[in-house]
Amino acid sequence: MKPNFEEQIKAFVSVLAIFLLLILVLFGGLFYFNNRKPKINLEEIPVEANEEDYDKVENGVHVATGFIDDKGMQATIQNCTGCHSAKLVTQNRMSREGWKATIVWMQETQNLWDLGANEELILNYLSKNYAPTNKGRRQNLEVAEWYELN
Repeated sequence: MKPNFEEQIKAFVSVLAIFLLLILVLFGGLFYFNNRKPKINLEEIPVEANEEDYDKVENGVHVATGFIDDKGMQATIQNCTGCHSAKLVTQNRMSREGWKATIVWMQETQNLWDLGANEELILNYLSKNYAPTNKGRRQNLEVAEWYELN
């Protein structure tokens, strides 16, 4: 039995659709791999700083890290900034329990070492200087000088 013209058209369209789909997948994959951003090799740039500048504190803030100068600051710097920026600490506000939970999470998932006797010192420092604050939705703007729009 010979297929009729309508069946031949359906078969042709099906084969054509499969062919176009394969072409789309092939060229889509090539397009994706050819247009990926290359990995950037970052070079370490030496920072020219004196050793005495590293311990410098101005207006109650450790200049090199931005940490508030208080008991436990050095232990916090030594144990926290070896793995991440001090900014990651200073931008957060948590209770003592929150800081403790964060330390436990880093120990369980990020290979943070046992802090030993420093843990109590660090928790006291963080919970005192980086505790939650009640600021509402947004703090008021601090504008030195207002001007009138014309």
